[in-house]
Amino acid sequence: MKVEDLIIVSVDDHIVEPPTMYDAHLTQAQKSFAPKFLKDQNGADYWLYEGRRQGNIGLNAVVGRNREEYGCEPVSLEQMRKGAWDIHSRVEDMNANGILASLNFPSVVGFDGALFHKFSNKKNALTILQAYNDWHIEEWCGSYPGRNIPNAILPYWDMNATIAEINRVRAKGCHSISFTDNPALKGFPSIHNEHWEPMWKAIADNNMVINIHIGSGASAPHASMESPIECWIITMPISIVNSAADWLYLPALQKYPNLRISLSEGGIGWIPYLLERADFTHEHHHAWTHADLGKRKPSEVFRDHFLTCFIDDKFGLDNLDAIGEDMVAYECDYPHSDTVWPESAERLLETLRHLPDRQINKVSHENALRIMQFDAFGILGGRENCTVGALRKLAKHVSTATQSFGGPAPLAPGERPRVVTSADIIKMFEKVRAKDEAMEEV
Repeated sequence: MKVEDLIIVSVDDHIVEPPTMYDAHLTQAQKSFAPKFLKDQNGADYWLYEGRRQGNIGLNAVVGRNREEYGCEPVSLEQMRKGAWDIHSRVEDMNANGILASLNFPSVVGFDGALFHKFSNKKNALTILQAYNDWHIEEWCGSYPGRNIPNAILPYWDMNATIAEINRVRAKGCHSISFTDNPALKGFPSIHNEHWEPMWKAIADNNMVINIHIGSGASAPHASMESPIECWIITMPISIVNSAADWLYLPALQKYPNLRISLSEGGIGWIPYLLERADFTHEHHHAWTHADLGKRKPSEVFRDHFLTCFIDDKFGLDNLDAIGEDMVAYECDYPHSDTVWPESAERLLETLRHLPDRQINKVSHENALRIMQFDAFGILGGRENCTVGALRKLAKHVSTATQSFGGPAPLAPGERPRVVTSADIIKMFEKVRAKDEAMEEV
């Protein structure tokens, strides 16, 4: 297969929410408590939600920067590539990269909408959450039909409101929801608790997909404050392994055969061992643990219910048969620092080249479109309009050259570059948190 003949769908990208997000989706009365997009005296953009400053909205939105300037520093829209927050520029960047369709997670409100759980006024929180979903479905995804896959957030602090929102967004054509990978870490019952049964049923009845993104509950551990930050970055995708094992034993998977969970940004190279270990553990221990998987092996449950995704994972694709060719998809991770934009097509084909076209098509787009129930071909007038070659023809005017946005502070005379550590990044987070807390006190 030639690179121009590839069709690529990404099941994990991100939005830096634009200032106009709520403008068309709240009434005049509701705008009295609407979040506000502001800029501080240092030029940092932030949102004000119920008096709480949510800073660093562009955290890690470094796509298109010189790599020497990577980090967690972008704090204003001017410091980012416009495609991070503007839907028109995003689609142009998708065309330049050869990406047909993309599923996007929120940024400022949290991957699973966790920001709204902190609201004192939960009625207002629900109103703004619904406005977020309306903006995401109608504007971000609706501006260019066939290009972005809707992914809603839920008010899961209130089960009745959650069921109502599932039904409401499903009526708008949304087949995916974003949920925390571990609600127990956020003060809610675990996924094994009967508390969640009405939500599982509503999701299954509406034939929707549950997307659980790394970092939406469990955090990736770092070995020490002195450890190079690369050590932390290496383990971030694999950090979802504990949640993957936990969800594997979700009782609802036995009750609802159509329930699907997507392990967003988790990678795939570690999965063959997880499944091997899970099968060994169940065979060796279930006589005394009484774990009930409906007479199936854990690996069989996994292949029936879990979608996995990768950015650049040669080992995982070399072992595709051990994972399951029907439950693997691609992710671009735009605009985060792991993205290989604008070379996704070339990098992807290089890792898929050893596979037959049938498997290439499954992994590059068919699995994603099928599981997310997204008819991009039908909307865009046929697959011939959806290839890397066809999309890149639409983007001849788009510059993909890297840009400088200023970078880190220059070194002092005689000072040498040193390894960036976990402590350095933690300090960045603490500075942002201190600014946010100071704003709350004001």
